[in-house]
Amino acid sequence: MAFSKTFPRTTKESSYPTWEEVYLSDEEEKEVEEKCKREHFAILDECLRDAHAVAIKNAINTEENVTKLAITLFEKRASHAVFWKENKAKEKFDRTFKH
Repeated sequence: MAFSKTFPRTTKESSYPTWEEVYLSDEEEKEVEEKCKREHFAILDECLRDAHAVAIKNAINTEENVTKLAITLFEKRASHAVFWKENKAKEKFDRTFKH
């Protein structure tokens, strides 16, 4: 099922916006998902390093504490795939309906 997002488009003819639905192709959706996966991998790697540093600094350097810290940091920093897809759809909308 293709990802879609609806955006308001204003026109000179009406004070009310026209809602335009933008669909991502399968290729575009897969591209965004892959980019998201790569980004999440990098964020998780960074979170693990940061958690390890925080655990050492605070003398709580056990594997369990580092893991919990890393997960908490990752949840705070990581974006959801839907966010990435919505951004891609917005880019496509902007390209399609340039003013």
